[in-house]
Amino acid sequence: MIEVAPVTLEGNGVRLEPLAMHHADGLRAAAMDGELWQLRITSVPEPHDVEGYIQRALAMSDRVAFAVLDAATGAVLGSTSYHDILPQVDRVEIGWTWYAKSRQRSHVNTTCKLLLLSHAFETLGCFVVGLRTDNFNFASQKAIERLGAKKDGVIRHNAVRRDGTIRDTVMYSIVRGEWTEIKSQLHYQLSRHS
Repeated sequence: MIEVAPVTLEGNGVRLEPLAMHHADGLRAAAMDGELWQLRITSVPEPHDVEGYIQRALAMSDRVAFAVLDAATGAVLGSTSYHDILPQVDRVEIGWTWYAKSRQRSHVNTTCKLLLLSHAFETLGCFVVGLRTDNFNFASQKAIERLGAKKDGVIRHNAVRRDGTIRDTVMYSIVRGEWTEIKSQLHYQLSRHS
């Protein structure tokens, strides 16, 4: 049975630290880079609610939240989490992920996923890692598919968006037996960025 606890992970110039209140100013700046909170299909906090966002993340019993940092400068680039942690079936999900607009379509997301997936499969002993996104978040769906995750399906009428509308949720997963090939692909993708 897996035991998920806060941990610091680092590689390829990116560091994942357990999310804490001292990340608030950096998260605010990252969210303002592109005014990302205005997107109805993401979980990016509004600038005035960053402290509340952190408090809610830390209060969730089935979530381990991370601040995503530039390892060289310490600048906060965004946030990501393990969530919907199911120890009895050795499953976690990766989500609540967002990055400053200037860091999107860079090596940051691939690096974060490599760090989180490596830790999940190789350290925690997960059997499956899930990922989910809004049915209208096509960029996120493409990014998840580029990782090599398999689409499990769509859960219809599943969650409330920030604007009060109801979303369908697109579910993906990676199982342990697929990890070696996906890990190789992620390393290949990162080698093309350097």
